[in-house]
Amino acid sequence: MKHREERPGPHVFVLFGATGDLAKRKLFPGLYRLAAASRLPEDYAIIGSGRHSPGSDDEFREKIRSGLKESVDDLDSDVLEDLLSRLTFQTSDASEDDGGKDLAAAVRKAHDGLGDDSRTLIYLSVPPTAMESMIGMLGHEHLTDDARVVVEKPFGIDLESSRELDAALKEVVSEDQVFRIDHFLGKEAVQNILALRFANGLIEPAWNRDHLMSVQIDVPETLTAEGRGAFYESTGCFRDMISTHLCQVLGFIAMEPPVHLDPTALRNEKAKVFAAMQPLNPDRVVFGQYEGYRDEDGVADDSKVETFVALEAFVDTERWQGVPFLLRTGKALGATRRTVTLTFRTPPMGRFGDSEYGPNRLTLELSDSPDVGVSLMAKRPGPRMDLVPLTFHLDVAEEDPHDDVPLEAYERLLLDVMRGDQTLFTRADEVDRLWEICQPVLDTPPPTLPYARGSWGPDEAIELAGPEGWHLPDA
Repeated sequence: MKHREERPGPHVFVLFGATGDLAKRKLFPGLYRLAAASRLPEDYAIIGSGRHSPGSDDEFREKIRSGLKESVDDLDSDVLEDLLSRLTFQTSDASEDDGGKDLAAAVRKAHDGLGDDSRTLIYLSVPPTAMESMIGMLGHEHLTDDARVVVEKPFGIDLESSRELDAALKEVVSEDQVFRIDHFLGKEAVQNILALRFANGLIEPAWNRDHLMSVQIDVPETLTAEGRGAFYESTGCFRDMISTHLCQVLGFIAMEPPVHLDPTALRNEKAKVFAAMQPLNPDRVVFGQYEGYRDEDGVADDSKVETFVALEAFVDTERWQGVPFLLRTGKALGATRRTVTLTFRTPPMGRFGDSEYGPNRLTLELSDSPDVGVSLMAKRPGPRMDLVPLTFHLDVAEEDPHDDVPLEAYERLLLDVMRGDQTLFTRADEVDRLWEICQPVLDTPPPTLPYARGSWGPDEAIELAGPEGWHLPDA
């Protein structure tokens, strides 16, 4: 018999940035899918907010309806209409002394309709420059009292601004109320790293420097910055992807076995990884900018903002000392992937001569449906002792007969916030240490080198990986 999930209690969702791109592509589709799966509370209200009104509530609902039709296949009209009926918009302006007064009144009214046991979930999808004033406004209006506050990355733009943001947060909320969201950690396959490592005696003993030559975390995209030029100009690829997504994945890969799989133990072990990371060496970092980026709307004609980053990082623990972690990400590249590759050391003695096929590798595809690949060597059938490469693929969704559908990252993370589960969210000390690690690159950035669309970035980035090169299956 299938276990029946307990639905969260009544909630008032307050979404800042409700008319933005992230809300259109991720938040509202996530809320819709949770509603369709009966994972949202039975009683809830959604209040969108921002400085500029999208019009009447009906016009706002129509905008969200249109976005959902673009983002979600096979919409259930009953679920959609029920979701939209709970949706309103209330303007707010953090730059004015009473700019949140009307919003606070709207939130109180929603709570009155839901009952005394209803909770507030505040989602801050706003630029880092607006975050502090927004938090101050929420505190002034007591909207953060007993609320759970979701903060979208980047968490500041450098070490100093990150600390200022954290101090502003701590003035109005406690750490256990803050959910710093990194949607990579919500992916089914990222969590599967933990299961693959810690549940398998075949793998865990080899997950160290004695057996591994390198670890690659590769997140290229074919998409350009079209439509997001202004965002990239203010943030860049390094702040957008490295100090958040890719380093967080590195933390999951490199952590020691936690005593328990609970929020405190997991995040403690991840924080220890970041504490042991060497600050990044700007000489081992490559920045690139795809040809044509400066023609995008919102981009300066002489922009030096990077749309590509490749780098080498080291974790100075007994398990990982000397093993390079190679991170690569960028726009307008040759493929869209989310791949971790662990390359194993070649056995000594060379009994079979120099193999033309390279070393064994374990590849983890960080898609919403986990996929694991293993490359091994075997004898080719026939009279001679020739080697042949074998590749095994395991698609967890295909192999597991269970009928659960993997949750998309934002679905899972929104559900975890409602449950108060911080396991997959970033803690303040992690954020602070990651900015310390990244700050040398921000202080002395490498030159931004041009690269062709559809390529794999500047030649210097390709050379960074050494003789074994970057490994991306089927690309």
